[in-house]
Amino acid sequence: MLFAVDSIRRGSSRRSAMADLRFLAVLVLWTAFAESNDNFVFQVKHKYGRRGSSVLRELRAHDSARHRRMLAAFDFELGGNGLPTDAALYYTKLAIGTPSKDYYVQVDTGSDIFWVNCVDCNTCPKKSDIGIDLALYDIKTSSTAKEVTCDHHFCTKMFNAPYADCKVGMRCEYQVSYGDGSKTAGYFVQDNVHFHQVSGSLQTKLLNGTITFGCSGQPTGELGTSTEAVDGIIGFGQANTSLVSQLAASGMAKKIFSHCLDGKNGGGIFAIGQVVRPKVKSTPLVPDEPHYNVIMKAIEVDGDPLDIPTDSFDIGSSRGTIVDSGTTLAYLPSTIYDSLKSKMMAKHSSLKMHTVEELFQCFYYYENIDDGFPDVSFIFQNSLHLTVHPRDYLFEVKDNEWCIGWQNSGLQSRDGAEITLLGDIVLSGKLVVYDIENQTIGWTEHNCSSSITVRDERSGKVYSVGAHDISSAYANGGIENLLMLLIFTILWNSLI
Repeated sequence: MLFAVDSIRRGSSRRSAMADLRFLAVLVLWTAFAESNDNFVFQVKHKYGRRGSSVLRELRAHDSARHRRMLAAFDFELGGNGLPTDAALYYTKLAIGTPSKDYYVQVDTGSDIFWVNCVDCNTCPKKSDIGIDLALYDIKTSSTAKEVTCDHHFCTKMFNAPYADCKVGMRCEYQVSYGDGSKTAGYFVQDNVHFHQVSGSLQTKLLNGTITFGCSGQPTGELGTSTEAVDGIIGFGQANTSLVSQLAASGMAKKIFSHCLDGKNGGGIFAIGQVVRPKVKSTPLVPDEPHYNVIMKAIEVDGDPLDIPTDSFDIGSSRGTIVDSGTTLAYLPSTIYDSLKSKMMAKHSSLKMHTVEELFQCFYYYENIDDGFPDVSFIFQNSLHLTVHPRDYLFEVKDNEWCIGWQNSGLQSRDGAEITLLGDIVLSGKLVVYDIENQTIGWTEHNCSSSITVRDERSGKVYSVGAHDISSAYANGGIENLLMLLIFTILWNSLI
């Protein structure tokens, strides 16, 4: 079966609003579906949408909070081996239950379960500063809902073992603890989620599917505040609790997904399954790491190698370089950061640098930045290159005032720990393929407003999947947001 998902992303262009910051999408777990070639659509929105130093403050706070969660010890009682991360910049609206009700959930590749806040929650946020109406899920009001008991196969899979002290009729409970001290806890339920099924070229019809998700009621810390508050989180990490892993374990989906963010026009593509075209060269993932880590070998600036010690890429507790589209900027160890910045600015010694929001290095420039600054290429195992253009690593916060997207990771962390982490500014304008089955990740330059070609493993047919754009004004406390339609595709394996 082939599933496509159209999504709406919230945010304006990078230059005008620094908000083509990242694309990350969501797929819901199918526990029951008709065996036919079906396609589905839903909407995804993005948070930030204005210019100025206040945006830099918000982005720095977002990345900082995300890194605290990514780098902290992980206490995940479901038995997963991944680290949950901070609230993503993107969220999606899902209709759940019968009759259905809308819920806004954050989308994240770093975390591993899907949960929403439930009606018996007394500490859940009542309002959100991103301008959405929050809702609490009530299992009693849905005729298709049921609790997942501790002897259910889903619960056993979450713990990788039988549920401790399980008794007949007992709920399958969970708790997720984050590195910044925030937590959420609850129990698993199953209910219908409502999709727009793609029935032809740009045609849809409604279809329902049963999903398993967490019903949370005890958020603490940042999860209990109105800051970036939504109704829940859907994870897309590597652990056995993530949606893509659950789909693969059920024998229905390939453990491969890809995304392509059009940083210029705002469109994009997300696919689960095998991409036929364009061809993508890959590099191995570092084994036994909770995130998508790769080994960097060198950095070139306009083709010239950066003169840095060979062990510069091995700094930090995390092995290799983290590729994380949930992070906005790019974080480099001091040795790499200083050398890269110096070489990048070598032809502009007359430019006066100034600091914005304490950590952002900025300058005024009145000409075309792509003509005036060099391309930067990161080189990984298997000679895989990742080229970043000036229009990607420089962003305009005010007219002709440009700030550098490279950040010194040692200065950003509280304890001075240094990591190499490549965020959205590096991944924009590229098709990125995560092959968890073969433990590789790859990318290629691609026009993300065009299309990719994918294969339906069941029928063997090849389909062209393209990105669509729509626009709409959405005011949120003075933030203007552009809604952009994205197309997603889910490819299912043949069942033997």
